[in-house]
Amino acid sequence: MTATTTPETSGGVPAREITISEFGAQKALGILANSGKENAGVRVFIKSGGCSGYQYGMAIDDRELEGDLIVVDRGVKLLVDRMSLPLLRGSEVDFVENMMGGGFTVHNPNATSACGCGSSFRTDGAQSPDGEGGCGSH
Repeated sequence: MTATTTPETSGGVPAREITISEFGAQKALGILANSGKENAGVRVFIKSGGCSGYQYGMAIDDRELEGDLIVVDRGVKLLVDRMSLPLLRGSEVDFVENMMGGGFTVHNPNATSACGCGSSFRTDGAQSPDGEGGCGSH
């Protein structure tokens, strides 16, 4: 099993490929503590679908797979597979609360457009890779 950790830049400061906000970390640490999985982290991934082309996914995972990027930020282990990394590079995982409830979200600098529901995005203005459309399609 080969996992990749974040490289260091000059001055010994880690170059963060993906981060988590303070509030997101608080919520994630609580969920991880109650997961019953030792050494678990938050797996952040991208899959085709949704109304804008790509869809975000997150899961509690205690496996480190070959090629995973593993970042520990604010005490939370974030795992990103090698296929999702180019689309997530520079993103921040956050937790937002509103009148409809709360949930995790991704602030992604690579997204050129996003769906109104916030769970899908596009990077180049192109059609969805699988032809799906509409917020209800995910």
